[in-house]
Amino acid sequence: MDAILRQIGELLVNSIPTIISLLIVWVGYRYIVHGKLQQVLEQRHALTEGAIQRAQEEIAKAEKRTAEYEERVREARAELYKVQQANRQKVMEARNTALAEARRQAGEKVKEARANVAATVIASKAALREQADALADKVIESVLKPAAAGGR
Repeated sequence: MDAILRQIGELLVNSIPTIISLLIVWVGYRYIVHGKLQQVLEQRHALTEGAIQRAQEEIAKAEKRTAEYEERVREARAELYKVQQANRQKVMEARNTALAEARRQAGEKVKEARANVAATVIASKAALREQADALADKVIESVLKPAAAGGR
């Protein structure tokens, strides 16, 4: 066991220069490289975060512009719909006016035709009465003539 302890002690004594050189390298790294490396990493992180923040701002701007565009499109569609409704209303009013005028004219023509038919009926009745009277006179004359010729 003493041999093992002695060997461990010799190893520790022999490793002292290695430990000292490792400590010197570590201290040099901490003072020379580590501070600068941390600073560069912080700058990169800040630049990355800044780029992300700028990208988010650009996305927000794009979303805002998209919303504005969609609102303008909705407004344009609503205005177009209003114009179409106004045009439809004008067409319907013109159609209704034309239809009312056609109905009025048709009503006048029907009245004229009825008046003509009524006048024709009256004239026909008068003509038929005259013809009936003439026929009645002829019938009476023809019935009375033979009786008068036989009675004389």
